[in-house]
Amino acid sequence: MKRSGGARLAAVRALADVLDEHRFLGDSPALDGGDPRERAQARHWAYGVLRWYTALDWLAGQLLSRPLRRKDRDIRRLVLLGLFQLWQDRTAEHAAIHETAECARRLGKPWAVGLINAVLRRFQREKDDWLQRLEASDQRWAHPSWLLRRLQAEWPNDWEAIVTANNQQPPLWLRHNRQGPPLEDVITGLEAAGFAVVRHPHLPDALRVEPAAPVQDLPGFTAGHLSVQDPAAQFAAGLLDVQDGMRVLDACAAPGGKTAHLLERHPNLVLTALDLQPGRLEQVRENLDRLRLRCTLLAADAAVPDAWWDGEAFDRILLDAPCSASGVIRRHPEIRHLRDAGQIGSAVELQARLLQRLWPLLAPGGILVYATCSVFKDENSHQIRGFLAETRDAEELPPAVDWGRAEPHGRQILPGEADMDGFYYAVLRKRGA
Repeated sequence: MKRSGGARLAAVRALADVLDEHRFLGDSPALDGGDPRERAQARHWAYGVLRWYTALDWLAGQLLSRPLRRKDRDIRRLVLLGLFQLWQDRTAEHAAIHETAECARRLGKPWAVGLINAVLRRFQREKDDWLQRLEASDQRWAHPSWLLRRLQAEWPNDWEAIVTANNQQPPLWLRHNRQGPPLEDVITGLEAAGFAVVRHPHLPDALRVEPAAPVQDLPGFTAGHLSVQDPAAQFAAGLLDVQDGMRVLDACAAPGGKTAHLLERHPNLVLTALDLQPGRLEQVRENLDRLRLRCTLLAADAAVPDAWWDGEAFDRILLDAPCSASGVIRRHPEIRHLRDAGQIGSAVELQARLLQRLWPLLAPGGILVYATCSVFKDENSHQIRGFLAETRDAEELPPAVDWGRAEPHGRQILPGEADMDGFYYAVLRKRGA
């Protein structure tokens, strides 16, 4: 089997895992094992199709003479893959058409080879005309209608910049481990390996590396000197304002980036990293082992502290709450296909419950940092407004920073701002100390 054919079929299977099985792309078995180059190509194509899916699906619907049956959705996805390669990718046109069409034969559907070939050749011939038609529709933004409308309503002056950022491939950001070699030595090692390194203006541990590469190719990663983490997520450690010896809870810790960052800055914290899912907590353990860091790991429901809390108050609590993930769509384009408007309401309810249940665990004078990777106000500023209205001993401490933008409560980073993901933070203090 040709490598390109195998990668295309793997991409189609990965798309099925997302669109039919509602898995995150990173969890797709179709992208595991096999030749590393083939796997990387399949991942690239699957991410690309998901990023532009709404626009590609509109084009396919216009170019196909009649709808395909549901059982032939794999053929439609081959059409989407071919359109992506011809429009948004650098794939040679001959390969994008011929090799994509031939994949239908490998799927046991030789009747579809000619159909795919004809659709893709038509788009190739009439590309400018079809793209002009696409430009006249909302599908050009490549966002589901419910998501586009909500972004337009909540961010009337910024929605275009948000969706544009969502449709771009994100940069590779790393976090330097302060417990390892000095930062300058780490940068020198990266540059010697051919990487261009840019430091973030607000975060001393954040490094942007170009070109993006698999983590195993990054000097110092395996040794624990670096981690992959967007700068927006790196603000949490500073906002908590911890000191060595403090008792700290990371309430929804997986996959452990913020846990590790806290320990890298303050290795003598008495830190408990808690997560509901044991499998995800194992990710935290693996990350900490690579970085040579230690803390207490606890698989439990943060919203039911009676089942796990020992009764000793925490000085600091980080609540990186489950959310819509609407701020990290550029990193996870499948989110726009795995979320719907109804799920936002469920997330809001869970966030409120977590705030209410965790607040009593905070010592007087202690600080709770509430964070989400969302851009929706119901999950962010409105959530904190409601909590403050109901919690007499809670007060907000607006951070004196020059990143993001001040909201009525908390601070919001929008996707793409200073090359960062979308993120929200609110800092709350318990009165009484």
